[in-house]
Amino acid sequence: MSSAINVLKQAIPTVSVGILSADLMNLQREIELLENEGVSLVHFDVMDGCFCPMATVGPPFIKGVRTSMLKDVHLMIENPIRKLADYVAAGADILTVHLESCPRHIHRVFQELENMPNANDPSRGLVRGIAINPGTPVEAIEPVLDMVEMVTLLAINPGWSGQRFIEATKDRLHKLKRIVEEKKRNVLICIDGGVTKDNIAEVAKLPVDVVVTGSAVFDGQDPARNTRFIFNMLRTSR
Repeated sequence: MSSAINVLKQAIPTVSVGILSADLMNLQREIELLENEGVSLVHFDVMDGCFCPMATVGPPFIKGVRTSMLKDVHLMIENPIRKLADYVAAGADILTVHLESCPRHIHRVFQELENMPNANDPSRGLVRGIAINPGTPVEAIEPVLDMVEMVTLLAINPGWSGQRFIEATKDRLHKLKRIVEEKKRNVLICIDGGVTKDNIAEVAKLPVDVVVTGSAVFDGQDPARNTRFIFNMLRTSR
C-alpha cells in the first residue's frame, strides 16, 4: 500500500470533506457517496469543549467509520499529547494538532507521532500536521516546520458555527507559502474554515493543496454534484 503522504500528494489539489456536516443517520450512504466521487480525504473535527466551546466526536466515532479514504483527524483539544495514541489507534492517517493547544512542548507531540505506526497499515505511515488559529502569527510555525508534512491555516476561529471566511487569511497563506519556500520544506498547505460554494473559486486560486469543507458538500441539496463542483474549481483555477 502507498504511504499516506504519497496518496495525499498524488491527490492535490484536493478537498478534505468534513463528515460531521453529513447526515449522520445515514452515514454509510454518505461515505459511499464521497468514495464514488473520488474523494481521498474524510475530515474529522475533534473538539473537547475546552480548547474551543463545542464538543464533537472522539476515537470511537473515528474508528467506527469504515472507508477507503484517508482519515484526516483535526484535534482541537487541550493537551493533545495525552490523547495521540487513542486517535492513532482509531485509524487516523493524518493527525493535525494546534500550536496553541500545546505551546510549551509542541515538539514532543511530533516526536511521539514519528514513532507511532499507522493502525490501518504500519507501512503507510502517518502524516503529521500543525494548525494555527487566525490570531496566531504565521511565523510561529517555523520552529516545527521540519517536523511536519502539512500546515493548516484556519480561516475562522474554531468552535463557533456560522462564521464567515476571514479575508486576512489570503495574505497569511501567501506569507506561509513564502516561508515554506525559503525554508525549502516540501510541506503541504491546507486551509480550513468558511469555505463555501460561493467563495471556492477565490479559495482555489490561493496557494493551497488541501481545502477542508463540509457544509459546502452537505448543504441539504446534492452532495455528489457539490463535490464535483468543488473538485472542478480546484483543478481548473490553477
